[in-house]
Amino acid sequence: MRKTAALALFALLTVTAAPSYAAGCLKGAAVGAVGGHFVGKGHSVAGAAVGCAIGHHRAKVEARKDAKQQAAQASQAAQPAQQK
Repeated sequence: MRKTAALALFALLTVTAAPSYAAGCLKGAAVGAVGGHFVGKGHSVAGAAVGCAIGHHRAKVEARKDAKQQAAQASQAAQPAQQK
């Protein structure tokens, strides 16, 4: 009975889950888990959590930087057309 209920709950949660936009989280979590493993016993989970947060932050900063660069290129491309 418990097994059936657990499987049904798992299926329900899987079907209704929203997409996750965790850019950089998996890579950061992997690096953090390895680093935490080498620090000491039991630190791999904490390292993965911190690595995920840092990886997500760095991906977000990189995305902002790319967006600014693309906007600057678009404005530079539009300026010569206006001068003619």
